[in-house]
Amino acid sequence: MIYIFIAIGSVILLTAAAIFCVAPGKISPEAKKTAEIFKGLNCAHRGLHTEDQHIPENSISAFKAAREGEYGVELDVQLSKDGKVIVFHDNDLKRVCGIDAQVNSKDWEELSELPLFDTKELIPLFTDVLDVLNDTPVIVELKAAGKNNARLCEETLKILRSQGKNWCVESFDPRIVAWFKKNAPDVLRGQLSNPPGDMKGISAVSKLLLGYVLLNFISRPHFLAYSNSPHPLTVKLCRAMKPINVIWTVHPAHDIKKCENKNDTIIFEYYKPAPKF
Repeated sequence: MIYIFIAIGSVILLTAAAIFCVAPGKISPEAKKTAEIFKGLNCAHRGLHTEDQHIPENSISAFKAAREGEYGVELDVQLSKDGKVIVFHDNDLKRVCGIDAQVNSKDWEELSELPLFDTKELIPLFTDVLDVLNDTPVIVELKAAGKNNARLCEETLKILRSQGKNWCVESFDPRIVAWFKKNAPDVLRGQLSNPPGDMKGISAVSKLLLGYVLLNFISRPHFLAYSNSPHPLTVKLCRAMKPINVIWTVHPAHDIKKCENKNDTIIFEYYKPAPKF
């Protein structure tokens, strides 16, 4: 009989620990108002770019096209060597610009002259992108910046406070999300994640912790942005606690009807769905 009690007690403790680790945060009134803007909204991944990069990702043209299509937008920000907030996804310049160098090894003056995918489009400043987007809802992904995380957060928030209208922030790095929890609790914040097997460039332990959203206790995100793939049990547990649901990245081959819920936000690319569902 004692072994049964031990087993039951162990299950209760493990369940309580899991709930503590994955639980979302309590949303502020200000963040709740922002959340309403994103409910049921289709957001263009890195702007409304084309698969052949004729209209490049994270380009001014892609953001203009998304605005004209009345979509929301998802984009990526990081710092140049001299501390300018730029809109660019990769940590290095090779795939997009054909240069074998890290983005943060170049000053803005150098980056500003680099064409995107051999087009006439150039890497944009975050401030210029916000000017183009105007009141378009925008999900801002802050790329992990290591020792410069705080500076990236500070500079991004400063720009958003002064220029942004309808926006929220997210990151794969829970330390970045936690920065907003501590320093800007009114801001709608989200934890990005995907299954451990899909994560690259980090340790096996980090893959497990991030892929199973076991570090939510650090950042207590308001929304969970998880990939459009089967969800692990811990992710389902987090979802059961009713955070805002963001799904990425939905492609034409996927059945969007499987994702649609009046409270969901969809990040899509390579096709043109209705702006809202």
